Amino acid sequence: MTHPVTPLINSVRDAFDQLDRLILDRIASRVGLAEEISAYLVKAGGKRVRPLVTLLAVRALGGEDSRDVLLAASIEFLHTATLLHDDVVDESDQRRGRDTANEVWGNAPSVLAGDFVYTRAFQLMVEVGEMEILRELADTTNRIAEGELQQLINKGDVDIDEASYFEVIYAKTARLFEASGRVAGQLVHATPAQTQALAEYGRLLGLAFQIADDALDYQTDADSGKSLGDDLAEGKVTLPILIAKAQLPGPRARWLDMQFTRANRDALPEVIEALEQCNAIEQTLARAGELAAQAITQLQALPAGPYRDHLATLANIAAKRDH
Repeated sequence: MTHPVTPLINSVRDAFDQLDRLILDRIASRVGLAEEISAYLVKAGGKRVRPLVTLLAVRALGGEDSRDVLLAASIEFLHTATLLHDDVVDESDQRRGRDTANEVWGNAPSVLAGDFVYTRAFQLMVEVGEMEILRELADTTNRIAEGELQQLINKGDVDIDEASYFEVIYAKTARLFEASGRVAGQLVHATPAQTQALAEYGRLLGLAFQIADDALDYQTDADSGKSLGDDLAEGKVTLPILIAKAQLPGPRARWLDMQFTRANRDALPEVIEALEQCNAIEQTLARAGELAAQAITQLQALPAGPYRDHLATLANIAAKRDH
Protein backbone atom coordinates (compact mmCIF):
# COMPACT_ATOMS: atom_id res chain seq x y z
CA MET A 1 0.00 0.00 0.00
CA THR A 2 1.36 3.42 -0.98
CA HIS A 3 1.93 5.69 1.99
CA PRO A 4 -0.09 8.93 1.66
CA VAL A 5 3.12 10.99 2.01
CA THR A 6 4.70 9.31 -1.05
CA PRO A 7 3.05 11.57 -3.69
CA LEU A 8 4.28 14.62 -1.75
CA ILE A 9 7.82 13.22 -1.70
CA ASN A 10 7.56 12.47 -5.42
CA SER A 11 6.72 16.14 -6.07
CA VAL A 12 10.25 17.02 -4.84
CA ARG A 13 11.83 13.71 -5.87
CA ASP A 14 15.10 15.14 -7.25
CA ALA A 15 15.77 17.13 -4.09
CA PHE A 16 14.71 14.20 -1.90
CA ASP A 17 17.12 11.85 -3.70
CA GLN A 18 19.90 14.42 -3.21
CA LEU A 19 18.90 14.59 0.46
CA ASP A 20 19.23 10.81 0.85
CA ARG A 21 22.67 10.83 -0.79
CA LEU A 22 23.86 13.77 1.29
CA ILE A 23 22.71 12.15 4.54
CA LEU A 24 24.54 8.93 3.75
CA ASP A 25 27.63 10.87 2.72
CA ARG A 26 27.68 12.97 5.90
CA ILE A 27 27.23 10.14 8.37
CA ALA A 28 30.59 8.82 7.22
CA SER A 29 33.10 9.01 10.06
CA ARG A 30 36.71 8.05 10.73
CA VAL A 31 35.27 6.28 13.81
CA GLY A 32 33.46 3.27 12.43
CA LEU A 33 31.09 2.88 15.38
CA ALA A 34 29.74 6.45 15.01
CA GLU A 35 28.96 5.76 11.36
CA GLU A 36 27.51 2.32 12.06
CA ILE A 37 25.06 3.52 14.71
CA SER A 38 24.06 6.64 12.76
CA ALA A 39 23.50 4.66 9.58
CA TYR A 40 21.43 2.10 11.48
CA LEU A 41 18.91 4.73 12.51
CA VAL A 42 19.01 6.79 9.31
CA LYS A 43 18.30 3.70 7.22
CA ALA A 44 15.54 2.50 9.55
CA GLY A 45 12.98 4.44 7.59
CA GLY A 46 10.68 7.20 8.64
CA LYS A 47 9.19 9.55 6.08
CA ARG A 48 11.51 12.51 6.78
CA VAL A 49 8.49 14.73 7.27
CA ARG A 50 10.43 17.65 8.77
CA PRO A 51 12.84 18.12 5.84
CA LEU A 52 9.87 17.55 3.53
CA VAL A 53 8.20 20.61 5.08
CA THR A 54 11.27 22.68 4.22
CA LEU A 55 11.56 21.42 0.64
CA LEU A 56 7.85 21.92 -0.06
CA ALA A 57 7.80 25.34 1.60
CA VAL A 58 10.75 26.65 -0.45
CA ARG A 59 8.90 25.66 -3.63
CA ALA A 60 5.55 26.97 -2.39
CA LEU A 61 7.24 30.36 -2.02
CA GLY A 62 8.36 30.15 -5.64
CA GLY A 63 11.97 30.20 -4.52
CA GLU A 64 14.95 28.26 -5.76
CA ASP A 65 18.11 27.74 -3.78
CA SER A 66 20.41 24.77 -4.11
CA ARG A 67 21.20 25.04 -0.40
CA ASP A 68 17.72 23.78 0.47
CA VAL A 69 19.02 20.20 0.51
CA LEU A 70 21.81 21.12 2.95
CA LEU A 71 19.20 22.77 5.13
CA ALA A 72 16.82 19.80 4.92
CA ALA A 73 19.65 17.41 5.84
CA SER A 74 20.60 19.47 8.89
CA ILE A 75 16.98 19.31 10.08
CA GLU A 76 16.84 15.55 9.57
CA PHE A 77 20.11 15.13 11.47
CA LEU A 78 18.74 17.16 14.38
CA HIS A 79 15.71 14.88 14.45
CA THR A 80 17.83 11.73 14.21
CA ALA A 81 20.01 12.85 17.12
CA THR A 82 16.96 13.44 19.30
CA LEU A 83 15.71 9.91 18.52
CA LEU A 84 19.00 8.38 19.62
CA HIS A 85 18.91 10.32 22.88
CA ASP A 86 15.15 9.76 23.39
CA ASP A 87 15.49 6.00 23.21
CA VAL A 88 18.24 5.99 25.84
CA VAL A 89 16.29 8.27 28.20
CA ASP A 90 13.06 6.29 27.71
CA GLU A 91 14.92 2.95 27.92
CA SER A 92 13.14 1.95 24.69
CA ASP A 93 14.04 -1.33 23.05
CA GLN A 94 11.97 -0.95 19.86
CA ARG A 95 11.55 1.79 17.26
CA ARG A 96 9.72 1.40 13.95
CA GLY A 97 9.43 -2.32 14.55
CA ARG A 98 13.08 -3.10 15.20
CA ASP A 99 15.63 -2.92 18.01
CA THR A 100 16.73 0.56 19.06
CA ALA A 101 20.38 1.55 18.79
CA ASN A 102 20.74 1.44 22.59
CA GLU A 103 19.35 -2.08 22.61
CA VAL A 104 21.93 -3.16 20.01
CA TRP A 105 25.02 -1.20 21.12
CA GLY A 106 24.20 0.04 24.62
CA ASN A 107 23.48 3.45 26.10
CA ALA A 108 26.91 5.10 26.05
CA PRO A 109 27.64 4.48 22.33
CA SER A 110 24.09 5.61 21.43
CA VAL A 111 24.40 8.89 23.35
CA LEU A 112 27.80 9.61 21.79
CA ALA A 113 26.48 8.74 18.31
CA GLY A 114 23.64 11.19 18.98
CA ASP A 115 26.22 13.86 19.77
CA PHE A 116 28.05 13.00 16.53
CA VAL A 117 24.85 13.46 14.52
CA TYR A 118 24.03 16.75 16.30
CA THR A 119 27.41 18.18 15.40
CA ARG A 120 27.05 17.03 11.80
CA ALA A 121 23.79 18.99 11.71
CA PHE A 122 25.58 22.16 12.79
CA GLN A 123 28.36 21.64 10.25
CA LEU A 124 25.67 21.57 7.54
CA MET A 125 24.06 24.73 8.93
CA VAL A 126 27.39 26.53 8.70
CA GLU A 127 27.66 25.44 5.05
CA VAL A 128 24.26 27.01 4.37
CA GLY A 129 25.93 30.23 5.50
CA GLU A 130 22.94 32.21 6.81
CA MET A 131 23.34 33.52 10.35
CA GLU A 132 19.57 33.92 10.73
CA ILE A 133 19.04 30.23 9.95
CA LEU A 134 21.88 29.14 12.22
CA ARG A 135 20.36 31.16 15.05
CA GLU A 136 16.91 29.65 14.46
CA LEU A 137 18.14 26.06 14.47
CA ALA A 138 20.43 26.65 17.45
CA ASP A 139 17.48 28.06 19.42
CA THR A 140 15.38 25.10 18.31
CA THR A 141 17.96 22.57 19.48
CA ASN A 142 18.14 24.25 22.86
CA ARG A 143 14.33 24.22 23.19
CA ILE A 144 14.19 20.52 22.31
CA ALA A 145 16.68 19.76 25.08
CA GLU A 146 14.55 21.73 27.55
CA GLY A 147 11.50 19.75 26.43
CA GLU A 148 13.28 16.47 26.99
CA LEU A 149 14.23 17.50 30.51
CA GLN A 150 10.72 18.72 31.28
CA GLN A 151 9.23 15.43 30.05
CA LEU A 152 11.64 13.57 32.33
CA ILE A 153 10.54 15.73 35.27
CA ASN A 154 6.88 15.01 34.41
CA LYS A 155 7.37 11.25 34.33
CA GLY A 156 4.82 9.58 36.57
CA ASP A 157 3.28 12.96 37.45
CA VAL A 158 -0.47 12.43 37.19
CA ASP A 159 -1.23 16.04 38.15
CA ILE A 160 0.02 17.65 34.94
CA ASP A 161 -2.60 19.66 33.05
CA GLU A 162 -3.15 20.33 29.36
CA ALA A 163 -1.00 23.47 29.47
CA SER A 164 1.96 21.44 30.76
CA TYR A 165 1.32 18.72 28.19
CA PHE A 166 1.25 21.21 25.32
CA GLU A 167 4.39 22.92 26.57
CA VAL A 168 6.28 19.63 26.38
CA ILE A 169 5.00 18.54 22.97
CA TYR A 170 5.73 22.00 21.57
CA ALA A 171 9.33 21.78 22.75
CA LYS A 172 9.93 18.13 21.90
CA THR A 173 8.13 17.96 18.56
CA ALA A 174 6.45 21.11 17.26
CA ARG A 175 9.48 23.40 17.70
CA LEU A 176 11.46 21.56 15.02
CA PHE A 177 8.47 21.58 12.66
CA GLU A 178 8.12 25.31 13.31
CA ALA A 179 11.79 25.81 12.44
CA SER A 180 11.41 23.66 9.31
CA GLY A 181 8.86 26.16 8.03
CA ARG A 182 10.60 29.32 9.20
CA VAL A 183 14.02 28.48 7.74
CA ALA A 184 12.44 27.90 4.29
CA GLY A 185 11.26 31.51 4.33
CA GLN A 186 14.61 32.72 5.63
CA LEU A 187 16.53 30.82 2.94
CA VAL A 188 14.69 32.41 0.00
CA HIS A 189 14.22 35.78 1.74
CA ALA A 190 10.43 35.62 1.73
CA THR A 191 8.42 38.45 3.29
CA PRO A 192 8.31 38.50 7.10
CA ALA A 193 4.59 37.70 6.93
CA GLN A 194 5.17 34.63 4.76
CA THR A 195 8.07 33.43 6.91
CA GLN A 196 6.01 33.80 10.09
CA ALA A 197 3.02 32.06 8.46
CA LEU A 198 5.23 29.08 7.56
CA ALA A 199 6.61 28.97 11.10
CA GLU A 200 3.09 28.99 12.52
CA TYR A 201 2.03 26.35 9.99
CA GLY A 202 4.92 24.17 11.18
CA ARG A 203 4.11 24.68 14.85
CA LEU A 204 0.45 23.71 14.39
CA LEU A 205 1.38 20.80 12.13
CA GLY A 206 3.85 19.53 14.75
CA LEU A 207 1.28 19.73 17.53
CA ALA A 208 -1.26 17.83 15.41
CA PHE A 209 1.40 15.26 14.52
CA GLN A 210 2.33 14.60 18.16
CA ILE A 211 -1.24 14.52 19.44
CA ALA A 212 -2.20 11.96 16.78
CA ASP A 213 0.92 9.97 17.68
CA ASP A 214 -0.10 9.97 21.33
CA ALA A 215 -3.51 8.60 20.34
CA LEU A 216 -1.80 5.78 18.42
CA ASP A 217 -0.32 4.49 21.66
CA TYR A 218 -3.77 3.22 22.61
CA GLN A 219 -5.23 2.27 19.20
CA THR A 220 -5.29 -1.50 18.89
CA ASP A 221 -6.47 -1.30 15.26
CA ALA A 222 -3.78 1.13 14.09
CA ASP A 223 -1.33 -0.10 11.47
CA SER A 224 1.52 2.15 12.52
CA GLY A 225 4.38 -0.14 13.45
CA LYS A 226 4.29 1.46 16.89
CA SER A 227 4.17 -0.79 19.93
CA LEU A 228 1.17 -0.15 22.16
CA GLY A 229 1.43 1.10 25.71
CA ASP A 230 4.89 2.69 25.60
CA ASP A 231 3.59 5.89 27.19
CA LEU A 232 1.92 3.92 29.97
CA ALA A 233 5.12 1.93 30.57
CA GLU A 234 7.02 5.24 30.88
CA GLY A 235 4.42 6.85 33.16
CA LYS A 236 3.87 9.50 30.48
CA VAL A 237 0.46 11.19 30.77
CA THR A 238 -0.70 12.40 27.34
CA LEU A 239 -3.81 14.07 25.93
CA PRO A 240 -6.01 10.94 25.66
CA ILE A 241 -5.44 10.29 29.36
CA LEU A 242 -6.07 13.91 30.34
CA ILE A 243 -9.35 13.88 28.40
CA ALA A 244 -10.41 10.59 30.00
CA LYS A 245 -9.55 11.74 33.52
CA ALA A 246 -11.67 14.86 33.07
CA GLN A 247 -14.69 12.83 31.99
CA LEU A 248 -14.56 9.57 33.93
CA PRO A 249 -16.19 9.15 37.36
CA GLY A 250 -13.87 10.03 40.25
CA PRO A 251 -12.94 6.48 41.32
CA ARG A 252 -12.22 5.45 37.73
CA ALA A 253 -10.07 8.55 37.14
CA ARG A 254 -8.11 7.83 40.34
CA TRP A 255 -7.58 4.24 39.20
CA LEU A 256 -6.19 5.60 35.93
CA ASP A 257 -3.82 7.87 37.86
CA MET A 258 -2.53 4.90 39.82
CA GLN A 259 -1.57 2.99 36.67
CA PHE A 260 0.60 5.88 35.48
CA THR A 261 2.14 6.43 38.89
CA ARG A 262 3.17 2.77 38.80
CA ALA A 263 3.95 2.81 35.04
CA ASN A 264 1.89 -0.36 34.94
CA ARG A 265 1.94 -1.57 31.35
CA ASP A 266 0.08 -4.73 32.38
CA ALA A 267 -3.00 -2.57 32.87
CA LEU A 268 -3.01 -1.53 29.19
CA PRO A 269 -6.19 -3.44 28.18
CA GLU A 270 -8.13 -1.85 31.05
CA VAL A 271 -6.67 1.59 30.30
CA ILE A 272 -7.80 1.26 26.67
CA GLU A 273 -11.23 0.20 27.92
CA ALA A 274 -11.39 3.34 30.10
CA LEU A 275 -10.46 5.51 27.11
CA GLU A 276 -13.13 3.86 24.98
CA GLN A 277 -15.69 4.44 27.72
CA CYS A 278 -15.51 8.21 27.09
CA ASN A 279 -14.37 8.26 23.43
CA ALA A 280 -11.06 9.83 24.49
CA ILE A 281 -9.21 8.66 21.37
CA GLU A 282 -11.84 10.14 19.03
CA GLN A 283 -11.72 13.41 20.97
CA THR A 284 -7.92 13.42 20.81
CA LEU A 285 -7.91 12.91 17.04
CA ALA A 286 -10.54 15.63 16.68
CA ARG A 287 -8.18 18.03 18.48
CA ALA A 288 -5.39 17.03 16.09
CA GLY A 289 -7.74 17.69 13.17
CA GLU A 290 -8.57 21.16 14.50
CA LEU A 291 -4.88 22.04 14.75
CA ALA A 292 -4.27 20.75 11.22
CA ALA A 293 -7.11 22.95 9.94
CA GLN A 294 -5.53 25.96 11.67
CA ALA A 295 -2.18 25.07 10.07
CA ILE A 296 -3.78 25.00 6.62
CA THR A 297 -5.29 28.47 7.22
CA GLN A 298 -1.75 29.84 7.64
CA LEU A 299 -0.94 28.77 4.09
CA GLN A 300 -3.17 31.54 2.70
CA ALA A 301 -0.12 33.79 3.07
CA LEU A 302 1.62 31.82 0.29
CA PRO A 303 0.99 32.00 -3.47
CA ALA A 304 -1.62 29.51 -4.68
CA GLY A 305 -0.12 26.46 -6.37
CA PRO A 306 0.55 22.72 -6.11
CA TYR A 307 3.22 22.98 -3.41
CA ARG A 308 0.94 25.00 -1.16
CA ASP A 309 -1.68 22.30 -1.73
CA HIS A 310 0.88 19.63 -0.82
CA LEU A 311 1.60 21.40 2.48
CA ALA A 312 -2.13 21.38 3.22
CA THR A 313 -2.33 17.67 2.42
CA LEU A 314 0.63 17.01 4.71
CA ALA A 315 -1.14 18.69 7.62
CA ASN A 316 -4.20 16.47 7.13
CA ILE A 317 -2.03 13.32 6.94
CA ALA A 318 -0.17 14.31 10.12
CA ALA A 319 -3.43 14.71 12.04
CA LYS A 320 -4.57 11.21 11.18
CA ARG A 321 -1.34 9.20 11.58
CA ASP A 322 -3.28 6.08 10.53
CA HIS A 323 -0.57 4.73 8.22
